[in-house]
Amino acid sequence: MSLFNVFDVSGSAMRAQSVRLNTTASNLSNANSVSSSVEQTYRSRQPVFAAQMSRAESNLEGASSVGVEVKGIVESNKPLNIEYNPNHPMADEKGYIYKPNVNVMEEMANMISASRAYQTNIQIADNAKKMLSRTLQIGQGR
Repeated sequence: MSLFNVFDVSGSAMRAQSVRLNTTASNLSNANSVSSSVEQTYRSRQPVFAAQMSRAESNLEGASSVGVEVKGIVESNKPLNIEYNPNHPMADEKGYIYKPNVNVMEEMANMISASRAYQTNIQIADNAKKMLSRTLQIGQGR
């Protein structure tokens, strides 16, 4: 794999982790929202990642430098949190309020994992840059 491919692969990973962080932020910001119907209730979302296989198939070096792409964002099918609270202003005619199916602890772990993966890919790109710089310095006779 060429050192230049490292930038493409780590860049695709950083874009994917950025989507993951944004999705996690959306989940956390809506974790305590309330609605009066199942249809209007926020549902936890997760990004779906896949290898960039179309790029790998066209790559002359084979699959040694395959990045990642975001295929989409899916909503969780876990049940919503339903609470009987007839005094709440958002309660439906039966006295129920509906809360998102967001698990704050899972989202915090997801946020830490995405943040560390992003940082790791920054370090990979930085190390590749340093290696290229050192290679150029060899050519200068230093």
